[in-house]
Amino acid sequence: MGRADARRAQRRAAKGGGIRRLFTWRKLLGAFFGFCLLVMGAFVALYLYVDIPKANALAERQSNVYQYSDGSLMTRTGDGVNRQIVDLSEVPLKVQHTFVAAENKTFYDDKGIDLKGTARGLLNTLSGKGKQGGSTITQQYVKNYYLTQDPTISRKLKELVISLKVDSKKSKEYILAGYINTAYYGRGASGIQAAAQAYYGVDASDLTVSQGAYLASVLQAPSQYDWQTASETGRKLVKDRWGYTLDNMVEMKWLDRAERDKLKFPVPQKAKPAKGMEGQTGYLVEAANEELRKQGVTDEMRQAGGWTFTLNIDKKKQKQLEESVDRRLESKLDRKGNKVDATVQAGATSLNPKTGAVVAMYGGVDYVKHYFSNATRRDFQPASTFKPLVFASALENGSKTQDGDLIGVNTRYDGTSRRPVVGSDTPFDPENEDDRSYGSVTVQKAMNASINSAFAQMVVDVGPAEVKKTALALGLPDKNFPERPAITLGTMNASTWDMAGAYATLDNHGKKVTPFIVKSAKHRDRTVDPVEGIGKQVISRKSADTVTSVLTGVVDAGSGQAANTGAYDAAGKTGTSENNKSAWFAAYTPELTTVVALFGESPDGGKQVSLTGTANSGRANGGGFPAEIWADYTLGALGGGSTARFDLEDVERGQATVPNSPTAPPSQSASTDTTPSKSPDVPSQQPTQSPDVPPSQSPEVPPPSQSPEVPPPSQSPEQPGDGLDNGRPGQGGGNNAVAGQ
Repeated sequence: MGRADARRAQRRAAKGGGIRRLFTWRKLLGAFFGFCLLVMGAFVALYLYVDIPKANALAERQSNVYQYSDGSLMTRTGDGVNRQIVDLSEVPLKVQHTFVAAENKTFYDDKGIDLKGTARGLLNTLSGKGKQGGSTITQQYVKNYYLTQDPTISRKLKELVISLKVDSKKSKEYILAGYINTAYYGRGASGIQAAAQAYYGVDASDLTVSQGAYLASVLQAPSQYDWQTASETGRKLVKDRWGYTLDNMVEMKWLDRAERDKLKFPVPQKAKPAKGMEGQTGYLVEAANEELRKQGVTDEMRQAGGWTFTLNIDKKKQKQLEESVDRRLESKLDRKGNKVDATVQAGATSLNPKTGAVVAMYGGVDYVKHYFSNATRRDFQPASTFKPLVFASALENGSKTQDGDLIGVNTRYDGTSRRPVVGSDTPFDPENEDDRSYGSVTVQKAMNASINSAFAQMVVDVGPAEVKKTALALGLPDKNFPERPAITLGTMNASTWDMAGAYATLDNHGKKVTPFIVKSAKHRDRTVDPVEGIGKQVISRKSADTVTSVLTGVVDAGSGQAANTGAYDAAGKTGTSENNKSAWFAAYTPELTTVVALFGESPDGGKQVSLTGTANSGRANGGGFPAEIWADYTLGALGGGSTARFDLEDVERGQATVPNSPTAPPSQSASTDTTPSKSPDVPSQQPTQSPDVPPSQSPEVPPPSQSPEVPPPSQSPEQPGDGLDNGRPGQGGGNNAVAGQ
């Protein structure tokens, strides 16, 4: 080694030695212990500084106030607090053990805290994951009774200190009793006594170990784990947690394995609405609560109380809607003496198309009698109320017929019943009502009469995927939404709320309207911003206004004539689903968009049934009771009428040519053969949909001098039409309405 190499080696050794001298193991160990002492000192100081506080707002819960849009009281929730404190001695020992087994197996031996779980909770808070981490029963009791649910570091540290103090000053029995008496179980129940009544209709003293295990399990996620409203995933999760709780009890020697193996999952009873929720109030409150959940106001936050929720519901319009349903429907039903009338369920949503504010809603006969809201349910098909969305998509995409003609108001289609669609990989040949054929008709005529064969071809011309894309943009949910020609019959699922949003978007010249019911949500500690009711332009004004112009024809001279009072401008569409299971009328004026629907539901709520025979009126249809309710409500809601007119710009008229597509002969008889090779679009049975045409209207194409959009003079303008029977005694009769009308 040369001298130069030696000098370099000496410098490296000196440098390395300096680093080693700077970071010796003694210094590192000393720094570690110093840090630990610093943390311990800080914790001791915090322990001395933080006292056990008074009970928080959750423990001494206030009521929530729900108001109409004008600030007048709708209802209060939480008055008297649905909670009754019970002594731990009143709760069976094994039921006590279910809570310990579910939440904190070391409860009887620990000092009130779980350092590992708390550290995990702090890390989750710092990383933005919210309130997560394993807390002891003592910590949860402290959080529920003394602190808040806020996922902050300061709250977590206070929880730690107070838990240590509480554990040192109170017995385990006292802490467990406080925990099960203050926890929120869902269904408006705070405390084990209220929960036992809400889920099983028994006192806490009569709970079985199996029922106790469910209540202990549901605490983890009350809204997600409530068996009545839980999704399939939620039901699986709560059932798994129920089993986990019982297995832990076996492990802790609190339950024999043989007894555990005999236990069956205790399905809770149906929820019973709280007092003060009668009539329509419960539906309005629940719709508001669902919207609040999406806005970040959890059930736990709401149950803590102290909120003032102002809804968009207009008291006068709400009263008018209720009276219109009573006058035009309920007064004609014999729910006790007529089996069909007993199945009829009405639902409606009405909103301001300029803001998206839901101003009135009808959820059913009474919230305490029919818990499920007919305004927001999505288990029925919207039927032919979907056809305007098909036309909107055709306009928006500049679609052409099979002959290359631009689709517009005056474009002609072949309205022959059972005409096979052309240009589709999926065969489809829908039947028109009564197998009626119309020959060559304009789009306007096809909309007025709701001709299935014409719109089935239009879906193919536009493309099912494009039609679906437009429908989703307008606000329909992406649920059970096939991309096949049969969607022209409205074979997806939607609610009156969904359809009101879509039609309001058309009313609003193509600018997206999202229905929302909560005007404001205020609390002393926080406020919540309402939903943005008006969004971006989702279809062009030209397309939206063209659809509106066509839908005015449906009200003036088509299946929606029952809504034509002459006191306002109106545009709308009727709809009746397969086998008359639902009947719809979706329509709007320049100031108000409202969707009314009837649903056939078996008395036990188990299945969908036909509405045929409602009020002894033959077939039910959208141009009957729904249109009459709509007209009665709209007239009253607008104060007897309105001078406002649709401001339509650049309405597209399209091309008026006759397609050269093959057609089925008019004399072709109806067939119920629906083998997959013929029409795989149609579920189980060839649609027997009734289009929305007045029965007295001639199926033939009128001579050139006569407008195809105007019904013959023999038709009474008061008849609702809808292509079924008119909804009046002695008319119609069969039960084979074609799906989608």
